[in-house]
Amino acid sequence: MCSGVAQRYFWLLTRTLCTDPCLTRSRYIPPCVRRYTKVSATNHLHRTASWQQDNKPGDGVPYLTEEISPDDPLVQRLYKGLMEGKRGLLAESITLIESTHPRKQAQAQLLLSKVMEHAKETAKQTKKNITSFRIGLTGPPGAGKSTFIETFGKMLTEAGHKVAVLAVDPSSSRSGGSLLGDKTRMPELSRDMNAYIRPSPSSGTLGGVTRNTNDVIVLCEGAGFDIVLIETMGVGQSEFAVADMVDMFVLLIPPAGGDELQGIKKGIVEVADLIAVNKSDGHLVMAAKFIEVEYRSAIKFTQPKSPYWRAKVKRISARTKEGVPELWQMMEEFRDLMMTNGELERRRKQQLLVWMWNYIQQHILNVFRSHPAVQDSLADVEEKVTKGTMTAGYAADVLMREFHKFR
Repeated sequence: MCSGVAQRYFWLLTRTLCTDPCLTRSRYIPPCVRRYTKVSATNHLHRTASWQQDNKPGDGVPYLTEEISPDDPLVQRLYKGLMEGKRGLLAESITLIESTHPRKQAQAQLLLSKVMEHAKETAKQTKKNITSFRIGLTGPPGAGKSTFIETFGKMLTEAGHKVAVLAVDPSSSRSGGSLLGDKTRMPELSRDMNAYIRPSPSSGTLGGVTRNTNDVIVLCEGAGFDIVLIETMGVGQSEFAVADMVDMFVLLIPPAGGDELQGIKKGIVEVADLIAVNKSDGHLVMAAKFIEVEYRSAIKFTQPKSPYWRAKVKRISARTKEGVPELWQMMEEFRDLMMTNGELERRRKQQLLVWMWNYIQQHILNVFRSHPAVQDSLADVEEKVTKGTMTAGYAADVLMREFHKFR
């Protein structure tokens, strides 16, 4: 095994808890920090890995002892590739964004900053603050989301648009594996050079919407894709997460969904800007017409998300393409209206704040879980909770007290 691979495995091991056979509790191993020291003889950067034993309590999260240079070679190479619209380097950039390695995370944030700065300069030159259109798509299983994206995406690329699809495949709750079969469900679109499909495993997140999704959108736009479609698995709270990262939220429903209006949560209908009743073909046409009328009646009793737009319902067939062009016209009408009154720009600014606090919450949780005092008490507290001798709320208070002792 080469030294680089060995160091990577070494670093991964330091992030975990190892169980001492002589102890009843797990003990915390401090993180391995990579330091970079210049070797004068060769005038190259020599990388060494060392234990950071003098950390303050609570510093159990891996971090870097130096900042990433603005001229970092990897960041420069990826940034140049994104500006040239190279799909391979876009994929590599997304992989960098999804990495949990502290150095790669720092490189990813630097890359994002450069891409966003370029977007600002482009907006000044074109006098357009928004040059892309972000569309979130959700719906229950069997609604025909993949078929719709294939038909819809091909229609857009033929009209001269560049389309990026961020599709999510469910991961195994046991192994964490994912089939990543979105490209097999969209064969025509996956071969289109004006389209880019990025299948991502849900990794246990609800609906597959991860903290990286918002960053991936920025990278796709930086690579020249003017329309970004985000598909979720459609399972509960994920829809609300998607609504906080897109310009327009589309709900796709099948014509026969069981209890009709009860089959879709009311809250999801309220955040939808457009509802599409799919599979309106063959023997399902009458059922689709019935569902269309029902939803049009239902949204009259919901409060509009925006004072400038009330959700609309459209019956379509992704298989026969019936109603799909008209659906796109509705989307364009929404985009133009929101851009004219400034609502779209205000929405994006608010979304940035939402995701900033999401990052903060996740980081604070990581710091708390990796705190040595919390780790020392965690096994005992969890055992008491599972045995019913301690309530979950009191257990949380106990761990918080342990956390604050060393702050």
